[in-house]
Amino acid sequence: MTFIAEASATSTAAPAAFFAKWADMATWPEWNQDTEWVTLDGPFVQGATGVLKPEGGPKTKFVITKLTDTEFIDTSKLLGARLIFAHEVATIAGATTVTVRVTMEGPLRALWIKIMGGGLRESLQRDVDALVAAAEAVLV
Repeated sequence: MTFIAEASATSTAAPAAFFAKWADMATWPEWNQDTEWVTLDGPFVQGATGVLKPEGGPKTKFVITKLTDTEFIDTSKLLGARLIFAHEVATIAGATTVTVRVTMEGPLRALWIKIMGGGLRESLQRDVDALVAAAEAVLV
């Protein structure tokens, strides 16, 4: 597994607010500028599948590979590789920290990282910050 990027932010929103945003995949383009659209085939549960269309990229199938009360991991299937987004929330002293870590595995990961790694590194903190703003907007 190869590390690509990680971004974190602290929020006044509860962890449940982040899971609500992650579960409502049709609204991801509102806080993730690199995503045109996302569909989920059924409920937001471990093992669920869907399709994501990144800006300027091909439609990509994904699966929710882990879902707990503190972590959500989705894995996108690429030719010869898997792109893994691990989303975590932790509550410390009344504040919520949200962290998103991006990794890739598979025999063609070096090629895919060369193609998309720079864009992921550039956009990840911006997207996490926008996610925090979206989660906090629910509080208003």
